[in-house]
Amino acid sequence: MKKLILFAFAVFMVTGLAAQQKEVVKFNEKTHDFGTVKEEDGRITCTFSFDNLLATPISIKNVRASCGCTTPNWSREPIAPNAKGEITVTYNTKGRPGMFQKSVTVTFSDGTQDYTQVLFIKGKVTPRVVATPAPATQPATK
Repeated sequence: MKKLILFAFAVFMVTGLAAQQKEVVKFNEKTHDFGTVKEEDGRITCTFSFDNLLATPISIKNVRASCGCTTPNWSREPIAPNAKGEITVTYNTKGRPGMFQKSVTVTFSDGTQDYTQVLFIKGKVTPRVVATPAPATQPATK
């Protein structure tokens, strides 16, 4: 009985490892921290660079941001084997003071299979300082 349980466990582990997605691209960073930025900065941008690890070209099939305040941009051309690709992500700080963390889901395709990678941007937006004029003082009357 013990041998049967061990055999079943071994089969489960091997099939679980085989089901894991292979790495097809290698990103320089998967999370970009903007640090502290000002709300009046408006649009802030970072670029995620990656290498194609496959022996065949890959294409970026889709890039989806987690919200409308984040805009991705990418090349529609296939990335050759061992070549570099880039995904540019822009975050709009206006009207969004405070901490933020947003995700960008990238779907790659080698023509036969799709691969997914999630990237993150984060930071802190300091609110815009609005100066209010001091009230005018009336001269004292006697």
